[in-house]
Amino acid sequence: MEGPQLALWIVVVLVAAALAFDFMNGFHDAANSIATVVSTGVLKPHQAVALAAFFNFLALFVFQLKVASTVGKGIVDQGVVDHYVIFGALVGAIAWNIITWYYGIPSSSSHALIGGIVGASVAKAGTGSLIPAGILKVVAFIFISPLIGMALGALLLVAISWLFVRSTPARVDRLFRRLQLFSSSLYSLGHGGNDAQKTVGIIWMLLVAAGYVGANDPHPPYWVVVVCYVAIGMGTMFGGWRIVKTMGQRITKIRPAGGFCAELSGSISLFLATGLGIPVSTTHTITGSIVGVGAAQNVSAVRWGVAGNLLWAWILTIPCSAFVAGVAWYAGRMLLAPAH
Repeated sequence: MEGPQLALWIVVVLVAAALAFDFMNGFHDAANSIATVVSTGVLKPHQAVALAAFFNFLALFVFQLKVASTVGKGIVDQGVVDHYVIFGALVGAIAWNIITWYYGIPSSSSHALIGGIVGASVAKAGTGSLIPAGILKVVAFIFISPLIGMALGALLLVAISWLFVRSTPARVDRLFRRLQLFSSSLYSLGHGGNDAQKTVGIIWMLLVAAGYVGANDPHPPYWVVVVCYVAIGMGTMFGGWRIVKTMGQRITKIRPAGGFCAELSGSISLFLATGLGIPVSTTHTITGSIVGVGAAQNVSAVRWGVAGNLLWAWILTIPCSAFVAGVAWYAGRMLLAPAH
């Protein structure tokens, strides 16, 4: 096979791998969108994932591609990106996703991908290849996004408690079971808007590095955007049931009003981050919101030990996926060397 033809096939395989990651992102993060609406009994799991998948895809028509721009151009110097770096980044991210999914740990697919990009780039060109401002934004929002979700979740529940102080619990439950359909859909919209764009960004990096797209083009090809949103929606349809129990029940018990508050506060956080072009973790955001709702009911209602274990998974995600990506970059140099 001739060099240019082989190079094209390598690009095709890496695009397919990126879409597999996107599918896995939806699969892995389905629990984030549906945990509260399932745990409160508002929808059955298969109904919840269908609703979440629809709104994941609908985000294509709602959000600008600011997160894709950050991932594609704001994390590492574009000059160091080649198919070896993309290969390493995807292997690092996918490996960490599989490990955390298998053990039922709701870690961040987003930070696994960022860690993969960072690890592969550093393996190739050292830390000078990193863009500090972009890395700082991502790292800062590891802590900011769950804190925003926590504060908003607690405030919303306190406000609702005051508004419905004279209502019976049964009446409140009936009302918020209906309202959870709205809040869950809104959260799925934010999830699709932020997470699908991360895969758009890495495919965009690959196409620029391969010379199929100009480095100064303001937008990625439209087909890339569409297939990424389809892939994450399909992943959500298949769902990540292992994680639902942790997100919906193990951190704290949630009633419909609490589920509404968690989803709405998570949605606000995701809409804000996506509007600012910051690739955040939907997992961190909804977990912070659930903790905030639980703490507003009663600090002892939150199982802080479980929340603490999740925090360790969050902290380890970027360095662990970066390490795997660095190793994969070296392996890729040997496996794909004939592409030169």
